[in-house]
Amino acid sequence: MKIGLLSYRSHPYSGGQGIYIKHLSKALNDLGHDVTVLSGPPYPELDENIELIKIPSLGMFETDQRAKLFSFKFFFRPLDLYEWLTVMTGGFPEPYTYGKRAYSYLKERINLFDVILDNQCLASSLLDIQDIFPLAVTIHHPITKDHKLEMESAANWKERLSSIRWHNFLPMQKNVAPKLKKIITVSQSSKKDIIEEFQVLPENVEVILNGIDINTFKPGSRELIKKNMIITTASADIPLKGLKYLVQALPEIKKKFPGTKLTVIGKSPSNSEVSALIDSLSLNDSITFKSGISENEIVDLYHSSEIAVIPSLYEGFGFGAGEAMACGVPLITTHSGGLKDVVGDCAVEILPASAKEIENAVLKLFKDFELKKELSLKGRERMEAKFDWKLAASSYVKSFSEVIQKFNNEHNRV
Repeated sequence: MKIGLLSYRSHPYSGGQGIYIKHLSKALNDLGHDVTVLSGPPYPELDENIELIKIPSLGMFETDQRAKLFSFKFFFRPLDLYEWLTVMTGGFPEPYTYGKRAYSYLKERINLFDVILDNQCLASSLLDIQDIFPLAVTIHHPITKDHKLEMESAANWKERLSSIRWHNFLPMQKNVAPKLKKIITVSQSSKKDIIEEFQVLPENVEVILNGIDINTFKPGSRELIKKNMIITTASADIPLKGLKYLVQALPEIKKKFPGTKLTVIGKSPSNSEVSALIDSLSLNDSITFKSGISENEIVDLYHSSEIAVIPSLYEGFGFGAGEAMACGVPLITTHSGGLKDVVGDCAVEILPASAKEIENAVLKLFKDFELKKELSLKGRERMEAKFDWKLAASSYVKSFSEVIQKFNNEHNRV
């Protein structure tokens, strides 16, 4: 089977999209399929057997000199002009512009792939692609959930206006999703939310759990663990990750365990609520942010951590939780969104948006060696049993076969 994977951005070290594309493409290839990734920037890191076709954009989020990217040639390239103007006025055009560019590439190559899988761009051009290729679309979770949480946490009207402008692509996605013939999502929670938020027919949505790279993310020696070291995965500028509640909990934790340190795999805060909170609580020496690092470096951080905390207000899936469990790190997490599907009963569950819940759970785990040992073993066993990428890839192939058969029947192909 010749499979084309569409991904409007695939950063290898930030967010889940690059992780998803890297490991799913390899797992499909390992099953004997011919896989090509068509990605916008930032581009993914892929296995050597996977072809990458670059779908260029203006790359405006990769530079601080955005205004200087303007060219009078844009007046003859309307899509470039739209992209530049949208970014310069606080919007996020990439799903739309990537979709247009991907369709322009594919419409001239209608025999290139047996099936196309889109990774959540939900662009209007997907409806055109759906007319010429068998198409499935992955929706990890509806971004409407992110937008609602941002609006709730906004401190003033300027932040609310900024969130509305940034999410200018949502009306497009709400229009496109109900017209798609095959949607794949990554948890039962996400399926429920997609049906509700995007008004999609339930029979058009299939759940296929993501995998975790259990060969890379695996337990290390206990001698590597640093006492009272906490690890989390949460960008400071994304409210739904709940980082501020973990930061709020740290002073009380440090009263009982003064040596407590926090490592955050994610972008460091800049002029944000979290950065102000860290300053006001005098925690700069206790919190370290790590971003743009490799998977092996992330594994090393897990190996040095005594416990992991995922304080998310919402997750479509939760790679951070799965990776911590695969590394045998005892986990504290909310069960918001798809996290319940990932962790099961292999973590200490806390309520979202509560610093006190985090504080109590961390203190409990720091004191209870037997519970830490139990969660470490159960977490690893769960990842091995249910979250192998080979299992996920096999389910995708079965789904692709059904999509191809339906497309052929509709187009009177044998």
